[in-house]
Amino acid sequence: MTLPALSRFEFSVHDHIAHLVLCRPQAMNTMDPAFWRELDAVLAQLHRDTDARVLVISSTGKHFSAGMALEVFGTSIQMDDQSPEGRAAIFDLLAGLQATFTRLETLRIPVIAAIQGGCIGGAVDLVTAACIRYASQEAFFCIQEINIGLVADVGTLQRLPKLVPLGVVKELAYTGRRMPAARAREVGLVNEVFESPAACLDGAMACAREIATKPPVAIWGSKQVIDYAREHTTHDSLRQMGWVQGAIWSNAHVREAVSALQAKRAAAFPSLAPLREFGD
Repeated sequence: MTLPALSRFEFSVHDHIAHLVLCRPQAMNTMDPAFWRELDAVLAQLHRDTDARVLVISSTGKHFSAGMALEVFGTSIQMDDQSPEGRAAIFDLLAGLQATFTRLETLRIPVIAAIQGGCIGGAVDLVTAACIRYASQEAFFCIQEINIGLVADVGTLQRLPKLVPLGVVKELAYTGRRMPAARAREVGLVNEVFESPAACLDGAMACAREIATKPPVAIWGSKQVIDYAREHTTHDSLRQMGWVQGAIWSNAHVREAVSALQAKRAAAFPSLAPLREFGD
């Protein structure tokens, strides 16, 4: 897998598990323009390649991420509110940021977030686009935007209501309070809480290893069906389920899975097909 040099992340793929690590603890892993460029490039390449069957996102230092690097506003990013044309450009700027986190949601492989310390502002946008969230016991979540006079605008207010009760979303969005990991587990935002960041990452990797043993095309189909059902009626979702199952059904995969179970061995399944852009 060929990527440009990364300065905001460390990236590796081993045993079909991709691991993306936020690596600027001295800056609380804030999201500056380089963060967005590098994340977009990694996710685009992961979507095209076939070696990784699951992505784990973790971080370094005390906090997972303090969200957007606010110092970039007014310097590398201009937010012009003095004209309708400038305000229209804000829409397009936000659409680009939103599209990067949507890549997590539409990635062909599952995404697991391992969260320690503060998950603040834009970091909540990021992790709500993941499939599975694990947290260490000192972790907390904060919709920080309201505390600085803004509305959260990169996905939190759209995805969080599909993960936790609406009243919880409104409480967090209106107050900017911190939600501790135990409460996040209670309301369903995180799947599990671990005693330390190391244990949290171990848990995420254990889940990733389990996912990596399954047929990649069946995992792809499951992700397609679950995400579709979230946005559509049961009737429409059942019809889509039939189309997906009909498209990916493999007697060979079923035989291999059953044979591996009976023989108590690891099953072997083909990777997803590589993707190439039309213009490549």
